Amino acid sequence: MSGTTEKDQKTELPTPKKLADSAREGDVLQSRELATALMMLVAAGWLVAAGGWFVRTVGELVSRGLTLDRGDITDFSPGEALLRNGTEVLLPLASLFAAALLAAFAGPALLGSMGWRGKALGFKGNRMNPMSGLKRMFGMQGATELGKALAKVLLLGAIGYWLVAKNLPAILHMASSDLHSAIGLAGQAVAQSVLVMAGGLVVIALIDVPTQWLQRRKRLMMSKQEIKEEMRQSDGAPELKQAQRQRAHEMLSGSARKAVSEATVILTNPTHFSVALRYRPGIDAAPVVVARGRGEVALAIRELARGTDVPILEYPQLARAIYFTARAGRVIPEELFVAVATILAFVFRLERAVAEGLAQPDIEVPETHRFDADGRKQA
Repeated sequence: MSGTTEKDQKTELPTPKKLADSAREGDVLQSRELATALMMLVAAGWLVAAGGWFVRTVGELVSRGLTLDRGDITDFSPGEALLRNGTEVLLPLASLFAAALLAAFAGPALLGSMGWRGKALGFKGNRMNPMSGLKRMFGMQGATELGKALAKVLLLGAIGYWLVAKNLPAILHMASSDLHSAIGLAGQAVAQSVLVMAGGLVVIALIDVPTQWLQRRKRLMMSKQEIKEEMRQSDGAPELKQAQRQRAHEMLSGSARKAVSEATVILTNPTHFSVALRYRPGIDAAPVVVARGRGEVALAIRELARGTDVPILEYPQLARAIYFTARAGRVIPEELFVAVATILAFVFRLERAVAEGLAQPDIEVPETHRFDADGRKQA
């Protein structure tokens, strides 16, 4: 990539801090298609479960409103009539409102995006920038939204055409049916149509949710330099350093802590994996893995190493190779002897290397021992 160094390329997954900060800013996983599908499913369910109840209630209300007797005139009580009739109509509508409210909360809950975020409502001047708006409209995001809109039109249009063709004989038959039968047939057709349309929207939502997840992950990807800066800022907070030390002591057993303190070098990924190696010339026949971990355990190993002045070197590919092919207390695989020996030679003359400004040596990991972050061998 022209003009972009390797350390500036966004190749690393976002850290927990990056995810938390973006969520506070309002950048959370969301899908309008999922919200629309849930609302349509709720509407279809309500029509099936309570549609008849609502139609009967409205019918009785209209019948009573068009029927008058002597008592209605002599004992006219508009408040009582309004309360009685209004309550009967509002009950089914209240059930629809409750179901719609539940669906509105269900969408963010399913995506793990529940919660109040005040910063998302704050003023952001970049939203008023016309160039940013044009970029959204004609960029990848705009193309994605256009594709989704076309897919919805085609899918729902095809479903609508199928429904009309399927129900056309029944619709024509309504003209010769009595009123109650026609209302029943119409209600059944509407409920069926809404349910089928909701199914089409569910299909679109099942495509949209993974798409939104991939777009957000790509948007939040970090460069190695950004991760280093975040770690440097985090390490500068005394209270956070104390919390990290406490977490490291809690996560590692006493023997593991002792092993890390006796390690010769720590190899990192730099944040996802850590392996602690020990080599005592004349005592150890080969370098020994004294501790290994990933995620929080990897951070704990690194934090303990800092407290005991054990050198920490970043060799992502080698750290993964040792993590996935060796266990704690065992020597490293023979295929990695040359790479590790090169690093140990550098560590044993580390003070001189620092004084002379020498860089870390480059090492070569055999193709048979190259793994990705999930433990799959790389081609």
